[in-house]
Amino acid sequence: MNAVKRFIQHNKYWLNALLLVLPAWFYYQSLHPEFPAPLAEQTLGKYSITPMPFDDKPPYIHDNLYVKDFLLLFNKGDVDSVRQGYLNIGPNAMPLAQLVEHELGILHGTKHGQHVHALAKKTLSKDDRVWLTIETWQGEVIVMNWRLPEYLIKESA
Repeated sequence: MNAVKRFIQHNKYWLNALLLVLPAWFYYQSLHPEFPAPLAEQTLGKYSITPMPFDDKPPYIHDNLYVKDFLLLFNKGDVDSVRQGYLNIGPNAMPLAQLVEHELGILHGTKHGQHVHALAKKTLSKDDRVWLTIETWQGEVIVMNWRLPEYLIKESA
């Protein structure tokens, strides 16, 4: 314990300087986030949507389900005409009845961007796609899909 006290006493000014600099560094990083490139814009019906993953990390566990965060930009079409919208990642679109069972996967946000915790598997493969299921207030169901970017695909060895 004597060695630890001596180290702290000898370096206390540097340790204090580090404690003062670290918040500034984290604040700078929060003001300048780096996002991966968005997926291709796709038009179906009256909607034109661009999904953008928040990061290039694999899905993480949230409320005992694996999810991947996305921001959906509605470039064309009114978000207010969407009754409910869900995003999932997998080989096929999940049925609407199954998507309704979960709190996760549902679109939420403003007209400027819809945030979603897309339901996913633990590891993503080249056969998986990003599936968007939208139900309008008129009862019309629209399903769109995108290829997964290469950096998200983690094939098991």
